[in-house]
Amino acid sequence: MKTSMLRWASVVVLSALVGSGATLAATRLLPPSVGALGASTASAPSVSGSVVPTVASVNVSSDIEKVVKQVEPAVVGVVDYTQNQNPFFDTSDQSQESGVGTGVLFYKDSQSGYIVTNNHVVAGADKIEVVLNSGKHVPATVVGTDPFTDLAVLRVPVSSVQNITPATFGNSDDLQAGEPAIAIGTPMGLDFADTVTSGIISAPKRVMPVQDEQTQETLNYQTVIQTDAAINPGNSGGPLLNIAGQVIGINSSKIVAQGVEGMGFAIPSNEVVKIANQILKTGHANHPALGIEGYSLSSLPTVYQPDVPVNYGVWVRAVTSAQAQQAGLKAQDVIVGIDGKTVQNIADLRTDLFTHQPGDQVTLTVYRGSERLTLKVTLGSMSDASAQSQPSSPYGN
Repeated sequence: MKTSMLRWASVVVLSALVGSGATLAATRLLPPSVGALGASTASAPSVSGSVVPTVASVNVSSDIEKVVKQVEPAVVGVVDYTQNQNPFFDTSDQSQESGVGTGVLFYKDSQSGYIVTNNHVVAGADKIEVVLNSGKHVPATVVGTDPFTDLAVLRVPVSSVQNITPATFGNSDDLQAGEPAIAIGTPMGLDFADTVTSGIISAPKRVMPVQDEQTQETLNYQTVIQTDAAINPGNSGGPLLNIAGQVIGINSSKIVAQGVEGMGFAIPSNEVVKIANQILKTGHANHPALGIEGYSLSSLPTVYQPDVPVNYGVWVRAVTSAQAQQAGLKAQDVIVGIDGKTVQNIADLRTDLFTHQPGDQVTLTVYRGSERLTLKVTLGSMSDASAQSQPSSPYGN
């Protein structure tokens, strides 16, 4: 599945982060002879020279409308600010808006409300505000982020969300292609806050790369939900909902290419719940770690290329954990397999590791020069120096 991702090399996967920098011009699409309801005024019947209006009783209530009324108050805009680096402007507050995304309130305790969004929405921000359905701006702090799943959790004072019911999550494992999907978000900035789009689940499981916004390095391959509900810049971090009003995914990206439309992607709700739960507890996601500093062999300059009989795999620059050292892993080794699966690059290795838990044992296939070795390594856990004291989790262990 991961090898097949190479065919996306010519397709740009655009994370829907870019804020409200664009200005749109709304144009009238109906011709002058067509009334507001789409009926031609030229053929309307008349009595004594007067137009007789036709009044129809229409019930516009729908399941989608009910979902929107239920969940929309929990959907917020997320505005990030960065420091103005222009030395000619010396003001007390040099921060400026750098992007707008979306988030959704999913949990409250006695002191705070917690909002899940995308990591790429808040990455690099010096200051963050959330914008409530009422239009009120509320300062927010980052509880923790996870670039490998592109998720982040924000905290706001509970008083600001006291009267808002957190959104609930559905089971993304139960999704079927063809079922309705509803997206709520802030496309193209706050002027279009609370925009609702709808469509279907195009495919419940696709494998797409998670990329670093700055370097475009592929960090991981992630199973995501494909939908044709319109997702635009600014929708990132907003909920994808089922017809019962449950969050089934967090919108994260879309494919942008000439002739391509209706291909958006969302992180499945089961993954969101797991990662958000871990961030609430510890401030970071609890991913397993092999305990090495490594690089894709194909990315190494020629001068650093080791003398091995392969041109793929992960070159070990340093071994950083006692478990990996005890297993016999050494610097300059090249990892070409894990548990019988081929490892082409660092993203492959990380993706396979993330199917395990800290404490699990994995079997590595390694080249040390021309010698092929099999090593068994017990996995550790990634650490995060920025972890803060965290609230109790709403989802248990």
